[in-house]
Amino acid sequence: MQQPLKTPSVWVSLIPLVVLTSLLYIVIRNFGGDAICGGSQIALLSAASVCVMLSIGIYRYRWAVLEEAIVDNIRASASGIIILLLIGAIAGTWMVSGVVPTMICYGLKILHPSFFLVASCVICAIVSVMTGSSWTTIATIGVALMGIGQAMGLPDGWIAGAIISGAYFGDKISLLSDTTVLASSTVGVPVFTHIRYMLYTTVPAFIVALAVFTGVGLCLDHGDATHIDSFVKTLGATFRISPWLLLVPFATGILIARKLPAIVTLFAAMIFACVAMLIAQPELVARIAGVESLDFMSGCRGVLISCYGSTEITTGSPQLDELVATRGMAGMLNTIWLIICAMCFGGVMTGSGMLRSLTTLFLRFVRRTFSAVASTMGAAFFFNLCTADQYISIILTGRLFKDLYRERGLEERLLSRSVEDSATVTSVLIPWNSCGMTQATVLGVSTFAYAPYCIFNIASPLVSLIVAAVGWRIVQLKSQNND
Repeated sequence: MQQPLKTPSVWVSLIPLVVLTSLLYIVIRNFGGDAICGGSQIALLSAASVCVMLSIGIYRYRWAVLEEAIVDNIRASASGIIILLLIGAIAGTWMVSGVVPTMICYGLKILHPSFFLVASCVICAIVSVMTGSSWTTIATIGVALMGIGQAMGLPDGWIAGAIISGAYFGDKISLLSDTTVLASSTVGVPVFTHIRYMLYTTVPAFIVALAVFTGVGLCLDHGDATHIDSFVKTLGATFRISPWLLLVPFATGILIARKLPAIVTLFAAMIFACVAMLIAQPELVARIAGVESLDFMSGCRGVLISCYGSTEITTGSPQLDELVATRGMAGMLNTIWLIICAMCFGGVMTGSGMLRSLTTLFLRFVRRTFSAVASTMGAAFFFNLCTADQYISIILTGRLFKDLYRERGLEERLLSRSVEDSATVTSVLIPWNSCGMTQATVLGVSTFAYAPYCIFNIASPLVSLIVAAVGWRIVQLKSQNND
């Protein structure tokens, strides 16, 4: 006999969020950028247990109901987890095969002192699109560009702003980005649909950033770019740099254009890179396999390690060593662990009705498309402030507004885009957020010093609001709610 379930009050529903915020504050203070390695997961599970105790103890929910909600949540993220594993494999194979180093070399050659800022933004965007990681881009090529810019006498804030703007542009639209996959899978939008729809706001925001960096760069004093030549030569001495390697991303682009499923496309991209690796970089494959000469078995060993494990290639430059080092599928496990724990928290919040109760706080502000988008962005920024983690912010915002958008007759792809236009790009602007702390530490520039110059990160939510106000490419579906 099914018992009637009472909807928790807003104040009770806020308790798990307060617990989560408090625990995450402790975790971030203790572990900083390493919070994703376990501390955040424990905080999520602890907050989920508080939600369970309140639901069972006060509102008499049955555990079976909450457990089913958790299972449904995790099941919905299964394809995203597979994609993340494939992304890890591609990160390894595309680096070892020389695809990413080739892109970096060609990108660095376009650098000119007069256009250093805009070129740095473009290079970081290219690398981030290819790797799918803003953190990796900033911690590697970004650090190198930071040193070059400082040698040219450019202000630290502008250099860091250009690097971060480019890195987060790539992180936002790359098929390999975990935030892109997370935002689309949380809302239930196909990843290709999500990326294509984001272009309407992301590209204009990036153009604004490029225009600003170009104008500012022309007004600043410049030095020389001798460091760039040594950077390119070192990469060329380690990898075989060839335009033929660009066939791998070109073939991947064709598969994307043909709208094949993301898992199929990513697996094919991994295979392309594995073949290119054996043809173009046999010495590196042998080094990874731990042998002097490559044969069939050692070749298979080297390829498999590049896909699933860590690879360290010595170039003679500490910055480049960090750039070309990869972690493969194993490097994605912390993110996957975090997603599973976040899905547990989201599941019990959904199953207990607390998430629905919190949604009522935003209902009074949602009347039209613009107010829906504005409320979504406000919530995402609020969660970035409170939880100090962009992944949690993406998940909570997506789950919170999913039903509301459906009731208001708004497309789910509008929700996934609004989440990324806010949660992903603003996380790095908050000093106590894991992204803000990490990038400030890596670049050696405080968050308050670089935040005003992250033009793309500032322009992205503003452009999204303008697009929502104009109604460009926004389709109003038949509402399921008459109010």
